[in-house]
Amino acid sequence: MPTAVDKSGPRVQKMFGEIAGRYDFLNHLLSLNVDRYWRWQTVRRVPAGPESKILDLCTGTGDLALAYYRATGGKAQIIGADFCHEMLEIGRKKAAKSGADRAVTFIEADAQQVPLESDQFEIVCVAFGLRNVADTDAGLSEMVRVCAPGGKVAVLEFSTPTWQPFKAIYGWYFRNVLPRIGQLFSGSAADAYNYLPNSVGEFPQGEQLADRMRAAGLAEVTHQGLTLGVATLYVGMKPQPKSEE
Repeated sequence: MPTAVDKSGPRVQKMFGEIAGRYDFLNHLLSLNVDRYWRWQTVRRVPAGPESKILDLCTGTGDLALAYYRATGGKAQIIGADFCHEMLEIGRKKAAKSGADRAVTFIEADAQQVPLESDQFEIVCVAFGLRNVADTDAGLSEMVRVCAPGGKVAVLEFSTPTWQPFKAIYGWYFRNVLPRIGQLFSGSAADAYNYLPNSVGEFPQGEQLADRMRAAGLAEVTHQGLTLGVATLYVGMKPQPKSEE
């Protein structure tokens, strides 16, 4: 039986801290810039109003938070949270360079224990980060907790294509080529780019993750494959509390 991927906090923090300086470059290189399109689709399909409060968990260097900043004309209140200090520092520099630091705040926090009050964000989102949380259900539970009733929870995550022959071709690239390119350009001995296909392979996908979101308390959960199923966007709504008779 294959050994489960080690997603312990210290290991994940160290791994992403070591590649933080090349993280954005490699994301765009290895995805042929399609990762920008996936985030654009997330912002388009889960739109925010100018007065919205948005929380981007596992924000990394802040790309999804900054995408929402641009989409709302800089008027929304956005928090990007991550437990990797090195990634957050890059996010803060990117925000300051673009002037987004007036609307986007970065905080150091574990997605399993978010230090924020309940029921306050119209949108709680995560892009390619829920897979890295040691306890998926705890992460989803926290996303639902801080989401305002009637608000949306959005999860953008890698997935495994099902259409052949693309499934076979992409699977070979993902398991054999991508890790070598990542290690070459990151200049790190860390195994982050071996971890990537391994973690995607064991993460719940499609209806399996949708069911986990429903179990966390979300309603109207949908999922839509992007780019032939290389990524999937999951969206659920936090129900309004039932009024007492």
